[in-house]
Amino acid sequence: MLTEKKRDFIAFMLSAEVLRFGNFVTKSGRNTQYFVNTGNYKTGAQLSRLGSYYAGLVADATGGDFDAMFGPAYKGIPLASACAIALYREHNIDKPYFFNRKEVKDHGEGGATVGYKPQDGDRILIIEDVITAGTALRESIPLLKACADVAIPHMFISVDRCEVGRTPGKTAIMEVEEEFGIKVHPIVTVADIHEYLQEQDTSPALLKAMEGYMEQYCILP
Repeated sequence: MLTEKKRDFIAFMLSAEVLRFGNFVTKSGRNTQYFVNTGNYKTGAQLSRLGSYYAGLVADATGGDFDAMFGPAYKGIPLASACAIALYREHNIDKPYFFNRKEVKDHGEGGATVGYKPQDGDRILIIEDVITAGTALRESIPLLKACADVAIPHMFISVDRCEVGRTPGKTAIMEVEEEFGIKVHPIVTVADIHEYLQEQDTSPALLKAMEGYMEQYCILP
């Protein structure tokens, strides 16, 4: 269901040129007409507003019942940082965050992560941008498990593309929830974006191209 909050977030992504239309190739190798690139957020105002969207979702889903947030390098780093700030500022939830290095540091403090050091029994949230095939998540889980014996109950993302994963008939998010027991919470879904574009009298050609892609690759709720 397309709510006012979702409409506001989609308009925000469009204004920041984070949600773009054209010809793109996803990490899973699919040719797509729409693409979400959170790397295009580049001002303090944008990052502050983005953090508020994520923090609202985290607060509603968890009530603060977790120990730390993990932002996978690279795009997850500012997302987790912004979410941590907004959680404290707007919800009085003060939680640590951390992120991984792409290359393990062999000098100074060393290690594969920066920030909070996970402890056995911690409940860690993953803060990411988009799930398409679930590849990035599958890379993050072994890294987190190597830090400590942690639980990963929730993951928060900007957009659920609702795309089929490795298993026919299941989206990547369905696979993640079944395989790892992680509940994935998107701010919006591709169905929300499509509905929003319809409301805005978007180009019929773009809508038709999106619908063809969604019919081929997506499982809609």
